[in-house]
Amino acid sequence: MCIMLRLSQALINRPVLSLRLGNQVATATAPIINPNNLKIEGFYCLDRYEKNKNLILLYSDIREVIPKGFVVNDHEVLSEPGELLRLQEIMKIKFELNGKQVVTVSGTKLGKVSDYATEESSFYVQKLYVTQSLVRNFTGGSLIVDRNQIVEITNRRIIIHDLQQTVPARAAAPA
Repeated sequence: MCIMLRLSQALINRPVLSLRLGNQVATATAPIINPNNLKIEGFYCLDRYEKNKNLILLYSDIREVIPKGFVVNDHEVLSEPGELLRLQEIMKIKFELNGKQVVTVSGTKLGKVSDYATEESSFYVQKLYVTQSLVRNFTGGSLIVDRNQIVEITNRRIIIHDLQQTVPARAAAPA
């Protein structure tokens, strides 16, 4: 089974396309991320028919993700934010991944999240791309963190397991 990952930029400012109407009904502007499990629960959308009207597209209403955007059955799958009681707490948090500080359990600062990759069928965030400081960037480059490495997520930072240090191989001592 092939797992398809999409970077966050492929999910932002995407058209929402209706199968029934055959055209765009909204634009998905930003994801609604649950910080407890790093799942994209839905997307904030701008309605095409009523300008400046914000609606919510739940991930479960997306039939398919195609290069042109998100495919849904119809405009009626878009909900008013107040109608989605189960998402109220998550929407109040306004959780953002990009820009979050990433540190290890031992306190080593690794950098900040610059992007993330989401699994297309479940909308779980699978990978975090961490941009390191300029000094660290010369020696180690950028860092990719798998969701399995995450220990805790707070309002200000993401705590991951300590990274394993590689030890340079030593030549065998002459006998």
